[in-house]
Amino acid sequence: MAVNRISNATIEEISQDRNNTIVTAVYRDRRNNRGEEQRIRMVVSPGTVVVKMDGTRGVEADLSVGMVINAILSTQATRSIPPQSQAFFIEIVKSVEENSTTVGRIVDIDRMGRNFTTISDGDFTSIIRFNVPPNTPITNRMGRNMDFMGLIPGMRVEVRHGNFMTASIPPQTTALEVKVL
Repeated sequence: MAVNRISNATIEEISQDRNNTIVTAVYRDRRNNRGEEQRIRMVVSPGTVVVKMDGTRGVEADLSVGMVINAILSTQATRSIPPQSQAFFIEIVKSVEENSTTVGRIVDIDRMGRNFTTISDGDFTSIIRFNVPPNTPITNRMGRNMDFMGLIPGMRVEVRHGNFMTASIPPQTTALEVKVL
C-alpha cells in the first residue's frame, strides 16, 4: 500500500462528519525546493492510530487546533481544494501552546471562506487573517452570542487565537473566540 508522509503540520480546524473526524492541517511540502505551504483534510476514523507526545496511544479526541503533528496518509486523495485523504497514523509532535489575544478592526470578510482580516491601530504590519470554524463562539458588545454573518467591516474585535500562524501574507490563524468591542 502506497502512503504519503507529512511532517510538522499544524492543525487549523477540526470538524465532525458522521462517524469520522475531519482534521485540516497546513504544512510545508519539502518535496520541491520552494517548500510551498500546503493544506490537507485528513479523515480520522476510529481505525486511525493516534500517538500522544508521551508515546502512549491516543484517540481522535486528543487532537486540537494548534497542535503540530506528523501523519501517514493514503495516496488516494480527492481533487478538492484542499485535498482530502484517509489518515492511517497521526503522531502528536507538539501540543497546543498558550493562546494569544489580538484587538483590531475588521477590514475584510470572506463569508464563503468563513474568515476575516483585521488591522491593529492602522499598522499594516499587524494585518492578520482569522479563519473562523463554525464552533467558534462570537459575542456582541452586550456579551450575547451572534452569528458570523453579523460581523461587518469596521467593527472593532478582540480575537483569542493560538500562537501559531502560517507564513503566508497576511499571516493566518484560527480564531478560538471573537468578541465585538
